[in-house]
Amino acid sequence: MPLFEYKCTKCSIRFEILHKSVSNIEEVKCPECHSTEIKKLLSSFSAAGFSSGSDYSSSDNCDSGSCGCSSGYCGMN
Repeated sequence: MPLFEYKCTKCSIRFEILHKSVSNIEEVKCPECHSTEIKKLLSSFSAAGFSSGSDYSSSDNCDSGSCGCSSGYCGMN
């Protein structure tokens, strides 16, 4: 389910809506003033997780320089 961020052009409130699917996005209304004059904003996203069998916290991966959270980049090189 995609999460989109919007800004109402009438009252300037920013809000997020979790849509049920990407292919069928519902009509968006401002939760404050109920206007349909909405601007979709660019949002950043974050994804985290581990696949089964992966352990980024172990020291086994450190030989290749891909230690779990070394240099502040958890599992990312």
